[in-house]
Amino acid sequence: MRLSCMRLLPFCLIVSLTSLCVAQERPRISQELQASDSPKPAEGKKKANANPLVKVSKEFLATLDEDQRGKAVLEFGSEKRVAWHFIPMATRKGLPLMEMQAEQKEAAMKVLRAAVSQLGYNKATTIMQLESVLRKLEGPGGANERNPEKYYFTVFGSPAQQAKWGLSIEGHHLSLNFVLQGNRIVDSTPQFFASNPAELKDDFGGKMTKGLRVLRDEEEHGFTLVNSLSEEQLTQAMLPGDTPTEIRAAGTPQPPTDEARGIAASDLSTEQQATLKKLMQAYTSKMKPLVSQRRWKLINDAGFDKVKFAWSGAKQAGREHYYIVQGPTFLIEFVNYQADAAGNPANHIHCVWRDMQGDFDLPIAAN
Repeated sequence: MRLSCMRLLPFCLIVSLTSLCVAQERPRISQELQASDSPKPAEGKKKANANPLVKVSKEFLATLDEDQRGKAVLEFGSEKRVAWHFIPMATRKGLPLMEMQAEQKEAAMKVLRAAVSQLGYNKATTIMQLESVLRKLEGPGGANERNPEKYYFTVFGSPAQQAKWGLSIEGHHLSLNFVLQGNRIVDSTPQFFASNPAELKDDFGGKMTKGLRVLRDEEEHGFTLVNSLSEEQLTQAMLPGDTPTEIRAAGTPQPPTDEARGIAASDLSTEQQATLKKLMQAYTSKMKPLVSQRRWKLINDAGFDKVKFAWSGAKQAGREHYYIVQGPTFLIEFVNYQADAAGNPANHIHCVWRDMQGDFDLPIAAN
């Protein structure tokens, strides 16, 4: 009997190892599905539940004391939920990084990482670090205002699997706003990123190297598209009047409802349409894949041919320029008008993605 068992031992080991490999393989396959850019409809729920925002938000809040929670947590129905802006302020809603301990900061940054894509996280954290560059360029006078830890985290309501709640991460040149149903992001606008300087003209130490352009794609794809237009196409694309100095409806709860202007995607060549899509992807790719995919589904369902592109100002860097990309479901605005803190002209970008069906998961008619 012992001999039989010994003979069977290799077989048993093979079976056990095979079972172990299969068990270990399943998570890898699941991760590959979660990373897919084109999920099947049946996978949507699984992917939404894979987002750890509820978990990391609870963990962040658990690190806070009572006074800190009083700043970091507001009612979902609070008017402050729809009060957003990107300008420097003495104080904002929420709890800033500068009032957190190291463990709390780490937990807060996990919330940011869970809310956006890796690209979005990299851009957001680089924008935060640009505050140190501004401090150096502006001198002692900007010491209090320019602080890479002056970014505020606010949770609206209670993060829970079945609950509707909100999240805001905001400071100078960054405003990220989310409405969630459990772990599922149901709205992610306004989505605002900005950069001053738009391009670093000198080295400032660390990752702040000469030539750094946080919003390079948002600008370069715009230049590529406008410079590819024929004279006839330009007559449709160019906006009349002076170049706008700022995006419209900055800080308001809902986007401007003006009719879309410019040249329609249907009047662009195949190559130009591809460039337009790259330009739009520079904005959608800052969000999690499911959010990006949902935006593109809405765009395509409403008709990509209806998307319009409009331009104002110079068609090369170093001079003021502005563009709009607008479709039935979304609005992009980009402006590079102001000089940077060192005085270099048109080296200060503001850009935003807004929901033409309503920001903050609120119908436009409700505001």
